[in-house]
Amino acid sequence: MMTLTKNKYDRIFNFSAGPAALPEPVLEKAREELLNFQGAGMSVMEMSHRSKEFDGVMENAEAGVRQILNVPETHAILFLQGGATHQFAMVPMNLYIPGKPVDIINTGVWTKKAITELKVLTEYNVAATTEDEKFSRLPLQEELKLNPEASYVHLCSNNTVAGTQYKTFPETGNVPVVADMSSDIVSRRLDVSKFGVIFAGAQKNIGPAGLALVIIDKELAERCPATVPNFFQYRHHIKNDSRFNTPPTFGIYMVGLVMDWLKEQGGLEVIEQHNETKAKVLYDLMNDFYTCPIKEEDRSLMNVVFRVQGGNEELEAKFVKEATAAGLSGLKGHRLVGGLRASIYNAQPLEGVQALADFMKEFQKQNG
Repeated sequence: MMTLTKNKYDRIFNFSAGPAALPEPVLEKAREELLNFQGAGMSVMEMSHRSKEFDGVMENAEAGVRQILNVPETHAILFLQGGATHQFAMVPMNLYIPGKPVDIINTGVWTKKAITELKVLTEYNVAATTEDEKFSRLPLQEELKLNPEASYVHLCSNNTVAGTQYKTFPETGNVPVVADMSSDIVSRRLDVSKFGVIFAGAQKNIGPAGLALVIIDKELAERCPATVPNFFQYRHHIKNDSRFNTPPTFGIYMVGLVMDWLKEQGGLEVIEQHNETKAKVLYDLMNDFYTCPIKEEDRSLMNVVFRVQGGNEELEAKFVKEATAAGLSGLKGHRLVGGLRASIYNAQPLEGVQALADFMKEFQKQNG
């Protein structure tokens, strides 16, 4: 089987769903500044989160996100702890209006986890689900049973486990949309103004684990009942510029570097085209040997899921073992669904995807 050509740092191609690959120039920049950040004589991880130096770090990260995603001034940008999972509870604590059940579109593992928190905190309605089809497609607009009086509609834009992704988002009328974009944030152009809340765990596309990026309509943030503890109120984090308490400082710094890198690549228009090219390389290999269970129009550009010979677990285990030996890591499917999965977020270079495609062709030749 093929082996990976050695590179500058003996780095492999990382196809893990998260924590995932970060852009190499970002890692190099962080390494360069690790011990002495811009002449401060200390690391970002050591300085006060209220210092002049960290003010600049925070401003760079926020300005970067606002520019890359074209976030309107109506929306605040927050950097919070706890990742996206924390937001499954924080969103309903802030936005639920008693007597107005939350609508949720159940498309996989992450919306099911959100439902677990809704059961504790609010009334809710599953507006649609494709669970009986193993989440192999997204619900159609006409299948949605939406309540025009709902507090909000919750959805997941890209499903890392199932391998589905919204290409166009559902119409919800005047009801705010809350979107979990953990695995496809900053991967394509987006009209942020159409969302009440966007949240994303950092570890897939924008930084290290432990940080959640939250973009929220400022007026919507005022909906929160005064009975919710201050730490869990978005408006208090907005008033304190994400420094109501000590924030995940290194994560915020890394988000800023990733935004700088995205600008250097040409912004989201270029990144979106690049992601489409990468995904096509792999989806074009789907045939009788490699099969993708996802409806074609709903296939994710971030997480390509596939099976070998319709689910031959012995061959799939062999695939993972040989791919790992060849320097292609993280290709085992999620434990809940099995199979194989290649996560090809922004930082995954076309070179890595082509290396995987070459491996797949050779593996099929040897085992088909």
